[in-house]
Amino acid sequence: MIVDRIKLPFSFDVEKMQQDLQSLNNTKWVKHFVTQNYQGDWSIIPLRGPADASHPILMSYSDPNCTEFADTPFLRSLQYIPKVLATFQCPLLSVRLMKLSADSEIKTHSDFDLNAEMGTARLHIPIITHEKVTFLLNNKVVPCQAGECWYLRLSDPHSVTNQSDIDRVHLVLDVSMNAWLETLLHEKTV
Repeated sequence: MIVDRIKLPFSFDVEKMQQDLQSLNNTKWVKHFVTQNYQGDWSIIPLRGPADASHPILMSYSDPNCTEFADTPFLRSLQYIPKVLATFQCPLLSVRLMKLSADSEIKTHSDFDLNAEMGTARLHIPIITHEKVTFLLNNKVVPCQAGECWYLRLSDPHSVTNQSDIDRVHLVLDVSMNAWLETLLHEKTV
């Protein structure tokens, strides 16, 4: 069995990711559509989404039944994040920038389809974070630092509080399990 959290052996250039983020300053963030799961402001810029979606709201939806995904115009405008994504030798499904604004909270919930053993893994790469951001998975802190990459089994209960005065931003990848990722996760579980 794969544990609920694994820090993967990747380290990405935080400054270059933040430069990409700044290049999107004029882009409107899409409010997360599951409003009962948060208090404050939780929003998205979709970088990959359903292949047939043309509106940012539809591009932002991580549909577990979707089988065809495509890069969005937002991703195509970036310099470094596409290189980050190329690191992952597994099928990329939904990829989003997810912002939890200062003094906001993602309430405890479970995403039942996000479990590597069921075929879909969620990876988090913090771009902007703060010591007053607390990510809990199964009531234990996940010590995410900027530039790191974490597999998180989010079919388990999880929550995030941002008690800082800055917006927290993660690059969030939903990926399909394959032999490459399975090997990586099992190496870190042992």
